[in-house]
Amino acid sequence: MNTFQRPGSQETELIGHWLRSAGKISADDVCRRIEYLINDVFNRLAVDASGWLTLYQDPGDGRYWELSYPNSDESGGGPPTLRMVTSIDAKRKFAIT
Repeated sequence: MNTFQRPGSQETELIGHWLRSAGKISADDVCRRIEYLINDVFNRLAVDASGWLTLYQDPGDGRYWELSYPNSDESGGGPPTLRMVTSIDAKRKFAIT
């Protein structure tokens, strides 16, 4: 059973972090929540030209969310960040209609 929830109406950004312990790296709960949202809840709409930004839409409330990996110096781009974007920004960045 999944315990993660959709973003609340006041949430606009989810920032994941890597946890380091005893020489191992693991994803924190925010990383796991982001993975749940992009794999099981949100609809994937587009990828930008760089391939590093992906646009999703929450079918529940229609909000757009941009997935990025802002710590590009870390392996795999580092932990994910999911940020709400306006429909204007989504159309501009991802050339959607």
